[in-house]
Amino acid sequence: MITIIDYRMGNLGSICNMFHRLGIKARVSADPETIRASDRLMLPGVGHFSNGARQFAETGLREVLEEKVERGGTPLLGICVGQQLLGSGSEEGEGAGLGWIAGRCVRFRPQDGAKVPQMGWNYVQPARPHPVIADIGDEPRFYFANSFWLKSEKRDEVLLESIYGGERFTAGVARDSIVAFQFHPEKSHRFGMRILENFAKWSP
Repeated sequence: MITIIDYRMGNLGSICNMFHRLGIKARVSADPETIRASDRLMLPGVGHFSNGARQFAETGLREVLEEKVERGGTPLLGICVGQQLLGSGSEEGEGAGLGWIAGRCVRFRPQDGAKVPQMGWNYVQPARPHPVIADIGDEPRFYFANSFWLKSEKRDEVLLESIYGGERFTAGVARDSIVAFQFHPEKSHRFGMRILENFAKWSP
């Protein structure tokens, strides 16, 4: 069972519905015991980094996730702000991230006049193979909605890259039982559906 973590950030219903369309069992919960009993976890997120960091502090979910993911090796999929919170912090505001991915979130600084935030479809390039991005196609593209991105400090943690405003940025990261993407798979049609299917079958 996949549990989509409810920390008061993100479009939880649409993500859960997409899993159900794929025939994958999923539920939304903020209950620590439900999270502890889950086979896989998903950390979504829409909005401001500082709000997400504050919600973790107020709900006590940070400790549960440390237990399940960092110490227990439970597979975790982060998306959008859910990816950004895996880093140490962000230029977007105050508050500490989980610190599981070496890096910090930075704002786009377009070199070609592109508007910020990035809104819409963009192509990605794999930096290395990984089971969760298997069979996504020769020219995979996904739906983005972001002004900030997680700038990884370790090349071997970068999974996908893309270019916006003339700037190359990290679109996906992975380490151990953690995989996360800046884009929204639930809005990315067949490309996103493949990501979700792969995650549901992945055994780190």
